[in-house]
Amino acid sequence: MSRINVLILGSTGSIGTQALEIIRANPEVFRVAGLSAHSNTGLLAEQIEEFQPDVAVITSAGRLKKLKSGLNGAVGKTELLEGYDELLGLCTSLNYDILLNALVGFSGFVPTVKALHAGKKVALANKESLVVGGELLAGYTVNGIKDLIPVDSEHSAILQCLIGEEQNPIEKLLITASGGPFRTWSADKMKDITVEDALKHPNWNMGSKITIDSATMMNKGLEIIEAFWLYNLPLDKIEAVVHPQSIIHSMVTFADGSTKAQMGYPDMKVPIQYALTWPRRITLDTPRMDFAELSSLTFEPVDYQRFPCLRLALEAIEAGGFSPAILNAANEVAVHRFLNKDISYIRIPEIVSGCLEEISTPDVLGVDTLKAIDEETRQRAARA
Repeated sequence: MSRINVLILGSTGSIGTQALEIIRANPEVFRVAGLSAHSNTGLLAEQIEEFQPDVAVITSAGRLKKLKSGLNGAVGKTELLEGYDELLGLCTSLNYDILLNALVGFSGFVPTVKALHAGKKVALANKESLVVGGELLAGYTVNGIKDLIPVDSEHSAILQCLIGEEQNPIEKLLITASGGPFRTWSADKMKDITVEDALKHPNWNMGSKITIDSATMMNKGLEIIEAFWLYNLPLDKIEAVVHPQSIIHSMVTFADGSTKAQMGYPDMKVPIQYALTWPRRITLDTPRMDFAELSSLTFEPVDYQRFPCLRLALEAIEAGGFSPAILNAANEVAVHRFLNKDISYIRIPEIVSGCLEEISTPDVLGVDTLKAIDEETRQRAARA
C-alpha cells in the first residue's frame, strides 16, 4: 500500500508536533507533503530538515528570510513560501492525500473550504471551521466520515462509536467534559482567577487558547456546535456532561437504550492518528487502560451559572446564521486579552455576550460576509 501524503497546517503547534511524532514513528505509512507555521521559524526549520516536505510556508509576513537563515542552506528539495495566500494555494495545488488542519482560530476556516472544494480529504483539528462555517460545509459533513474527519478527542470518540451503526437511529450524543481546573470553584472564587490558574488543566496538555476554552467550558459549546453539523442532529439530542477523569471521551445512546462509549487515557495522538488512517487502525505506542487500577468513573451535570460560555454557545447555534461566527471571534479576542492580562477571567463571557447582542448582521451567509462579520466582531471585542 502506498504511503499517505500529509499536508500539515500548523505544524509547530501542539497538534502538529504530535502528528509529526506519529509520522516519525511510521515512515512506511506516512510521508510529509507540506508544512506550515505562522511564526516559529526555528522549529519549522528543524521540521523541514527532518521531513523534507515538497513545500513549507511561513505565514507571518517578513519571516521567510529568518526561516532560510535558520536552515543554513539545507533546504533540499523543499520549496519555501511566505504568506497566508500561499498557504491557501497549497490546499488546492499540492499533491497530497489528506490535510491535517491544526490551525488555531478563524484562520483555519478558509483552508478547510479550499481543500474540500478541491476534492481533498481533511482531518479537522480546527474547531472554528465548523463553528463559523458549518452551514457552508454541511454538504461535506454527513456523519463526519466522507471527506471531513474530526480530530477532537470527543468527536473522534463519537465517530468510533458509530462504526457499524450507520443505519441505526441515535437518541443522544453525550460529549464529556473534564470540568477544567475550576470544576469545584465557587462563583465568588472564580472572580479572582489568574492566567496561571486557568492554564493548569488537570488532565490534558494543550495549547494556551484551547486550555482557556476548557477552563471556561467554551470548548464544550464549540464542540456541541461541531457535533450539530457533523452528525446532523437537533440540539436536544446533543448533551455535555462533566466527567472529571477524562477516560470516556464521548458516548452515543441509540434508540433501543444501548449506549456505546469510547475510552482511553488522555492522549491526543489517538484521535490524530485515527483521523489520518481512518478507517484503518495502526499500532500506536500509548498507555493501555489498566482496569484493575481504574478506581471509578464519575459524571456530573454542567453548571451553566458558573460556566456561562457554554450557555452562550448553545444560544448562538440555536440562533443560527452569523451568531456562531460572532461567538467564535469575540471569544478568540477575549481569550487573547485575558492571556495578555488585559481583562479579568470573568470578562470573557461578558465580552462574548455583548458582541452577540450588539452586532447587526447581513442577510446573505457566505465566505465574504463571514470574513466581514469576523473582522467587525474582533474590533468590537478589542474595544470592549
